[in-house]
Amino acid sequence: MANSQAEMKTNSKLRIGFILAPRFTLAAFANFVDAVRLAADDGDRSRQVDCEWAVLGEPGEMIEASCGLHVRSSGTLESPERFDYIVVVGGLLHGKPRVSSDVNVFLKTAAKMQVPLIGLCTGSFILARAGLLTGYQICVSWYHINEFRDEFPALNAESSRMFVIDRDRLTCAGGTSAVHLASHLIEKHCGRGQALKSLRILIEQQALPASAWQPEEFVTRPSQDNLVKRAMLAIEQHIGVRTPLPTLAQSLGISIRQLQRRFENDVGIGVREYRRNLQLSRAKWLVQHTDRPMTEIALDCGFSDSAHFSRTYKQHFEILPSMDRKQARSPS
Repeated sequence: MANSQAEMKTNSKLRIGFILAPRFTLAAFANFVDAVRLAADDGDRSRQVDCEWAVLGEPGEMIEASCGLHVRSSGTLESPERFDYIVVVGGLLHGKPRVSSDVNVFLKTAAKMQVPLIGLCTGSFILARAGLLTGYQICVSWYHINEFRDEFPALNAESSRMFVIDRDRLTCAGGTSAVHLASHLIEKHCGRGQALKSLRILIEQQALPASAWQPEEFVTRPSQDNLVKRAMLAIEQHIGVRTPLPTLAQSLGISIRQLQRRFENDVGIGVREYRRNLQLSRAKWLVQHTDRPMTEIALDCGFSDSAHFSRTYKQHFEILPSMDRKQARSPS
């Protein structure tokens, strides 16, 4: 960091403070900070010239990521006004400690001082729990959107875009979309040339706008047909509901036959097969990575009951979901 707050405000075009939640998602943090790092200096020298950043916390605190790696804090939870943005990087939601009361106080102080707050990945949960997203449009990953709506039914959350900028609150799905949110801020504060430099070094072809699709986990090849993309999004967002095919086609303004033909031409499979593959793909992730009951997973993923779910799962993956979970957690 710079030697003084005055120097930071004078010399840097973009100043960012990071709050890393316990068991934070390393990819979201790394993608965002590396985009900023590459824009901050000439070449790949990584000096904090045009951009500055710090991981905030207790002096020398080691913060563990969900993958087990640790990041050391380099700044204190003081004077939020010295930053242009405070970025909250979320992590695992279940069975892990939440951020400290000091972090919540710091975030609320930043909000009062009108310092823009960014929620990366499940950082949106942290901001919402602090009461800092009321009245804002919020972006949440497709994978956590139902949990977010269950915990915060009064908030306006969506999972159709990579990131959402609503006044002084910015929320982002995480993963590689963090690169594109960072690029947006780099272009705003440092210029388009530095934003493009970061993207090219990170092997991203071009900056994506906030309105870019937030993709579900791919179960086919990527779609090129915008109408098919809209259909996919509708299916993804209502994966637990058995929306009749005529209703889906009518909402898109086309016939069932047209919808089927455009799906098959674009991604190689029909609508029903796509929906079933998507249900099973999401279910498999939940089986292997969570402790949620099988009945709950079955209903959330659009199966009529646990028996139907187990039977379909075994037919598709050649293993019962209970055994798949057991194998996924085996040390071998």
